[in-house]
Amino acid sequence: MTEAILKDTQGRMKKAEQAYVRELGSIRAGRANPSLLNRINIEYYGVPTPLNQIAQISVPEARVLLITPYDKNALGDIEKALNQSDIGIPPANDGNVIRLVVPALTEERRKDIAKQVGKEAENAKIAVRNIRRDAIDSLKKAEKDGELTKDDLHHYEEEVQKLTDDSVKAIDKLSAEKEKEILEG
Repeated sequence: MTEAILKDTQGRMKKAEQAYVRELGSIRAGRANPSLLNRINIEYYGVPTPLNQIAQISVPEARVLLITPYDKNALGDIEKALNQSDIGIPPANDGNVIRLVVPALTEERRKDIAKQVGKEAENAKIAVRNIRRDAIDSLKKAEKDGELTKDDLHHYEEEVQKLTDDSVKAIDKLSAEKEKEILEG
């Protein structure tokens, strides 16, 4: 029972870290990164389809994303979806491929983005702490039901805290790397 609680807690914390990594991938850092386009869906034959399923996305230069559709007929739909998205980069369509040139960031914009990274990191840490609280509540319920002794409860609470500390450390490390990438440009 308690091992299941610990495993579930660890799995949920890993998922919170992965969600944070996905969130970081969508933050524009002045460099071309294909993960900028992960949330873009194209209306393809009436079905919303992720961009990476109907086109190859490559990075030929540090600040250029090259989108090569598998079906040339989808070029207009891809361009339309990119224009309607929130990425803020105008697409350049040459009839065969679409280029997205990621603009260089100003110092002020870099600082704003670094703040956004910090805010997202705090949200991820809050999610991890909520998971910790749920786990400790489950352990206390198990102790109340007579499945755990007070000593066991204390031991497992320490285990949950250790998992939490590890997860928060991982989030801090990811955050520091992303902020460094943004501020150095």
